[in-house]
Amino acid sequence: MELDLGAVRAFLAVVDDGHFTEAADRLGVSQQAVSKRIARLESDLDVALLTRSRTGAVPTEDGSAFLPHARALIGLADQATALLRARHRPLRIDVLARVAAPLDVVRAFYEAGGVDVDIVVSRGATPRHVALADGSVDVAFGRATGELPGIRRVPACLEPIPILVSRRHRLARRRSVPMAELAGVTAWMPGCGGESEWADYYRRLGAEFGVTIDTSGPVFGGEHVMDEIAASPELITFGTTRQFPAHPDVVQVAVTGPTPVYPWSLLWHEANRHPAIGPLVAHVQARYRPFDPRTQWLPDRALFSGSRRSGSRPAPPTGS
Repeated sequence: MELDLGAVRAFLAVVDDGHFTEAADRLGVSQQAVSKRIARLESDLDVALLTRSRTGAVPTEDGSAFLPHARALIGLADQATALLRARHRPLRIDVLARVAAPLDVVRAFYEAGGVDVDIVVSRGATPRHVALADGSVDVAFGRATGELPGIRRVPACLEPIPILVSRRHRLARRRSVPMAELAGVTAWMPGCGGESEWADYYRRLGAEFGVTIDTSGPVFGGEHVMDEIAASPELITFGTTRQFPAHPDVVQVAVTGPTPVYPWSLLWHEANRHPAIGPLVAHVQARYRPFDPRTQWLPDRALFSGSRRSGSRPAPPTGS
């Protein structure tokens, strides 16, 4: 005998709702269809599963005995369906921001072909380890510090960070400036306070090289920041022209000796079995260029030093 899962679902719906009409609404079918499914299930099992009355329906003794097995059966069927759907849905990738290096990595991966992706821009609204653990996203980019239970990671890329200055600033005509020359300068970065990963990065950068990181003032958007930088012969901000709206009186200057680089990692939860995670990890590892302590600076060196695969665990399997 083979049980009809549709009939088992109808039985559970009636038990949970107490009425055939409400069960039919939940299942999106007619009341007559629910009655026929349950009658067929009772016939297959050769027992009465429900006691019907004007006030509703309740399980019989046999129905109560069958109930936990029915729930387990439907639960397994739903899990199997969800697993197969997950294997064929797009890979959900949190790039943190659309104006950062991870988006270029993901674009190259997508253009290589064969994998659909769904871009998520969280801007850190939800902690990555939480989003990865609950399946809101499959993989995420960010500056990963410390150990997170169940989270695996590999170094992804090191993004050089220049400065933006007014055309009236003394550094405006320079193609590059040594980091040591920025000692004593104030970098205005509104909204970069608090406990975010980038706020910590710039606090450590400022402490290392004697740069004052000024996070004061409300955040009115990129245009406001550019207007203020353009109007000041002294202020600078760390960032690229890609991150901010174009301004005719603001120029970008590279920082050297060393160049500060933002350390992006690729993270995923070890329990996530999406088949595209393995290919993405392999793509990231193939593109990664290791940290060079002679020319670059970053606060998190352990994961990013050495070979391309330094600090990483083997890529996850692409199967289930």
